Amino acid sequence: MRVFVTGVNGQLGYDTALELLRRGHDVTMSGTKEAYSGLPGPLEKVPYVQLDITARDRVHDVLTYVKPEAVIHCAAWTAVDAAEDVENKEKVWSVNVLGTQYIAEACRDIDAVMVHISTDYVFNGQGTEPWPADCQDFAPLNVYGASKLASEKAVATTLQRFFIVRIAWVFGPNGKNFVKTMLNLGKNHDTLRVVADQIGTPTYTPDAAITLADMILSDKYGYYHVTNSGGYLSWYDFACEIFRQAGCDVHVIPVTTAEYGAAKAARPFNSRLDTSKLEAMGFASLPAWQDALQRYIAWEQETEKRG
Repeated sequence: MRVFVTGVNGQLGYDTALELLRRGHDVTMSGTKEAYSGLPGPLEKVPYVQLDITARDRVHDVLTYVKPEAVIHCAAWTAVDAAEDVENKEKVWSVNVLGTQYIAEACRDIDAVMVHISTDYVFNGQGTEPWPADCQDFAPLNVYGASKLASEKAVATTLQRFFIVRIAWVFGPNGKNFVKTMLNLGKNHDTLRVVADQIGTPTYTPDAAITLADMILSDKYGYYHVTNSGGYLSWYDFACEIFRQAGCDVHVIPVTTAEYGAAKAARPFNSRLDTSKLEAMGFASLPAWQDALQRYIAWEQETEKRG
């Protein structure tokens, strides 16, 4: 299958392209940089297109030329706090909403399936019940969340054959993430304060990529939540398990979001995503986050040894 992946220089885009390549698909990748800038390896030999998704004609021309049967759209503005700055709001909307709209229009014109990556931030983050994949109770708390909700609507009103996939707490080899930050801080700190009143589930990008690659081979379109299994936890719980598995002697102090302070953008307290629709529609559940964390830490430690 011919598949086009946007945002390949990020965490999920990288692992998605890698998984598709492993399966023998004909992959073309894109990013905003002039050349592929992710981890060295097999993707360095995959066709790469520099693409500003906010340029409507360019998006249309590229996708019309490549003619993919499926587009997996991982590109997005994801700097949540920076999105709150007045000077960035127009850019955030342009990338997350208009860029997604243009890709959806191009998919419509070339009759391609679209997989659009969204977020738990489209919900209001209140309560303790997990959010079902088909829940329509939206009330995003910040600019980023509002832009991603608008991007979902752009896809759903433009296409009939689409997957909208919400993920949360992303971590993977190709980029910055919470796990990497904790491991680095643990080298120089014996005590850390971590928020304990925001609850969710991590998403390991190599695991999520397997699900995305499975989706494009099906016709089970719609909304899905894709995170690792293993139960819900707080950032504090996550940090404690990171240090336990990594063998780091770091004392983690639980604090509230208010006590921690610092963030410009409001964060959802309840990021519990109900992933049960995956199995109900015939897709495999992702492995437990504890297992995913173990694999990621092993990769980080091996990478550090190699220098």
